[in-house]
Amino acid sequence: MANIQETQNSTTKNESLPLVYNHRSPSFNFSINEWLETKFQLLDPDHPEFSTLSQTVRALVVVGPSPLTGETLDKLPGLEIVVGSSAGVNHIDVAECHRRGIKVTNAGDAFSEDVADYAVGLLIDVLRRVSAADRFVRAGLWPANGEYPLGSKVGGKRVGIIGLGSIGSMIAKRLEAFGCIITYNSRKKKAHVSYPYYASVNDLAANSDVLVVCCALTKETHHLINKDVLTALGKTGVVINVGRGALIDEKDLAKFLVQGEIGGAGLDVFEDEPRVPEELCGLDNVVLSPHRAVATPESMVAAKHVVTRNLSAFFANKPLLSQIMPE
Repeated sequence: MANIQETQNSTTKNESLPLVYNHRSPSFNFSINEWLETKFQLLDPDHPEFSTLSQTVRALVVVGPSPLTGETLDKLPGLEIVVGSSAGVNHIDVAECHRRGIKVTNAGDAFSEDVADYAVGLLIDVLRRVSAADRFVRAGLWPANGEYPLGSKVGGKRVGIIGLGSIGSMIAKRLEAFGCIITYNSRKKKAHVSYPYYASVNDLAANSDVLVVCCALTKETHHLINKDVLTALGKTGVVINVGRGALIDEKDLAKFLVQGEIGGAGLDVFEDEPRVPEELCGLDNVVLSPHRAVATPESMVAAKHVVTRNLSAFFANKPLLSQIMPE
């Protein structure tokens, strides 16, 4: 009898919590339920009362990069906010949300430090050939082949950063400590930034030894790094991508790398993840990573705080932490 009463009390308590739609792609196995279920009542598509509850739900959480389109929004006529759990929002139809008067947030700066660290790690790895040297030693080639080929110095490199937001600024700060010369490209020149600004990505590439790509993926930035930019970067140039895979035309990049038309690449993201172009896998001047720049226990805790605080702020009618404003 006591157990039945406890279950009824738990159900009543859960139903009194703010209702939040849990939007997660079936192919994406990461769950954030444990982040939310103590403070919110979660609504999933398979909920027995979905058809009724979906009419009144005001908040939606997007788990990771799960695509959110107008088709899903149509099922939630009372929706007022979309809370993203990742830094990028290219998987969310933000324009459609804003057209409908729906607020949108992202993970803010939760992942910025770790992504910046990872970008610098990829850059060092490519220039100094750390991963390739590791494979050389593990394969037993050191005794047989002798000295391993020299890598390239990090200090003094001209590094062009594409997207000088939170992540880009942290990358710049870290690379300044190495003695790198920082320049940048962004949608517009930043008034309080002292680094030289290039309005054209081609011009930035022509004046850089390394391009670090960390801007948002939009219609305008899709395949921003193409054969023209790679040609401007030159035979010794290096590309680092910790943004989104489709920022780079992978076919052009693979062709330039295979033909030795650029010096190397460090890639954490790809156009058709988890698929990676086969041509890249056999190249020692390319470092490949399975979209893990954001992933540390610390960054996940930080993202949890941003998501839950955005939801709590919304239901309390307080300012949001990381709102994406309409352009």
